[in-house]
Amino acid sequence: MSDDLYVLYRGPLASCNYDCPYCPFAKRVDPPELLRADRADLERFAGWVEATADRRLSVLFTPWGEGLTRSWYRDTIVRLSHLPHVARVAIQTNLAARVSFLSTADARVAALWATYHPGQVTRARFLERCRELDELGVRYSVGVVGLPAHYDEALALRASLPPTVYLWVNAADGHVYTADEEKRWTALDPHFGDSVRPHPSLGLPCHAGETAISVLGDGTVRRCHFIQTPLGNLYDDSWRAALRPRPCTNNLCDCHIGYVHLKPLALRDVYTDGLLERIPAAWPTT
Repeated sequence: MSDDLYVLYRGPLASCNYDCPYCPFAKRVDPPELLRADRADLERFAGWVEATADRRLSVLFTPWGEGLTRSWYRDTIVRLSHLPHVARVAIQTNLAARVSFLSTADARVAALWATYHPGQVTRARFLERCRELDELGVRYSVGVVGLPAHYDEALALRASLPPTVYLWVNAADGHVYTADEEKRWTALDPHFGDSVRPHPSLGLPCHAGETAISVLGDGTVRRCHFIQTPLGNLYDDSWRAALRPRPCTNNLCDCHIGYVHLKPLALRDVYTDGLLERIPAAWPTT
């Protein structure tokens, strides 16, 4: 639809209950004052979503830390899922928190982008959460970081998940994949090739800043998480006049939430309604 707007929201929350060695926010603990600020920022953002009914909104929460261990993220997902002008509300999560809260959400709207972190949680416990989501009828994808040490766990996870659940693989930062490695990861995730090499993006047209925006807790609007120049502020409506087609100003784009909006890649056609929760429209492929 011409009035669609994808909104990626990231508040100040940076704490996480996991200590993954590849994450700079591992086992970070936020002080109480930051948590209070994060909660207040999210409440303000939810109010904006409720009031902005002239657009069909799709919202993805991309916290630095783990959001679903905080009640205000759970409550906000449920709240936004029932708004008629919200097409999707999703969050990136490690699935450590209970997912029963989604029983009160609109399962046609709420969705999860879940990541399995071997060494932080048992596969059995993670799969138990996935089964709960299946019972609730909530859409979700599952993924892993494509480290060599994770491969056997990723294989076992794929074998244990229903074939209807898409398993994605993120290329590990700093790891150079051999042709054989790329081939075997691609056998797990047919779209691994989109992640394995950074995408040259300088000067290329992008939906970011036109039909997708990034929002910080204080309301600062940017075209995407990876370009710092502000477009305005969410709460004074200055962002509206700033929306227009723009070429990318970065040399490379190597994160899914960024390059999925690059127009030459046409990945919106791949994911369609599953764009925010990272589920290809053609999944399962058979």
